[in-house]
Amino acid sequence: MKWLPIVMLVASNVFMTFAWYGHLKFKNSPLWVVILVSWGIAFFEYVIMVPANRWGHASFSATQLKIIQEVITLGVFSVFVFSWLGERLRWNHLAAFACLLGAVAFTFLPGRLDRQRPLDDAEMQTSTR
Repeated sequence: MKWLPIVMLVASNVFMTFAWYGHLKFKNSPLWVVILVSWGIAFFEYVIMVPANRWGHASFSATQLKIIQEVITLGVFSVFVFSWLGERLRWNHLAAFACLLGAVAFTFLPGRLDRQRPLDDAEMQTSTR
């Protein structure tokens, strides 16, 4: 079950990417139509994304889920831009993607605090000094 939320995040990202960028191929469509269609597509993104994050939080911290989401977003977007919009990925795009993978590595390094236990008031005051 640990990987199901990640698969769901990929699926939701496909919807999100089409909702946000799919209309760029239809520049002659009225903006109000594009907004309504994008909203309709985004609905399915939320239907998948919300449970993915809820179920994923049983295995990952919210920060880890967000970083996973960003990597998925870039991966899905890269495929989308190449296949749907016909744009080329350049070396600097790939370098930026590699940097984001580095962020993932840092996010999953063991931390000092247990993610299941929120900071109490004394710890909060100590951590802000």
